[in-house]
Amino acid sequence: MGEAIIEKYFPDLTDRQKEQFSQLGPLYEEWNEKINVISRKDIDNLYEKHVLHSMGIAKVAKFVDGTRILDIGTGGGFPGIPLAILFPEVHFTLVDSIGKKITVVKEVATALGLKNLEAHHARGEKIKGKFDYIISRAVTALDKFLPWTNGKIDRKQRNHLPNGILYLKGGNLKAELKPVKRYYEVYDLSDYFKESFFETKKVVYIKMV
Repeated sequence: MGEAIIEKYFPDLTDRQKEQFSQLGPLYEEWNEKINVISRKDIDNLYEKHVLHSMGIAKVAKFVDGTRILDIGTGGGFPGIPLAILFPEVHFTLVDSIGKKITVVKEVATALGLKNLEAHHARGEKIKGKFDYIISRAVTALDKFLPWTNGKIDRKQRNHLPNGILYLKGGNLKAELKPVKRYYEVYDLSDYFKESFFETKKVVYIKMV
């Protein structure tokens, strides 16, 4: 089963988490028939290309209970939903400007019984509040993304990794990172996951406080 790849890299899951991850496949297949949030070719590789990819963030950062995270441009719920399963005591706010995608996010979260997640049909820059981290998965170039996060990062620290942005991106990022004037670090997901899909995939961490 597809969810076996999750347990391979995250062997300490509770029975409840294993059950929730196993539900993701059927739920997204069902909803993708109604509202196309994942490409047809990718739905067969949901666990590798979407779920495990999202969880690459958890290889870079471990979130303490009470951490607040904003997922901008979540689409069908990635990376937010897999991370909300993995960190049940962390609060996730998922936003997307396309309403039908947020419909899917809400329905999937309800079916999974996720109490630590809220979803809003909104543009990321319109969201009020302070967050420890802002996460996203390649919604746009980083120089365009950074202004959307202005004023949203809390200055109070809870975690070992200073508050900031955790951005899933692929390919050569040299040109894209050139205008970034803050401290950043690029983590290769191929260091954590051995499947060929991850050879060019990265997590970019940008310190914002």
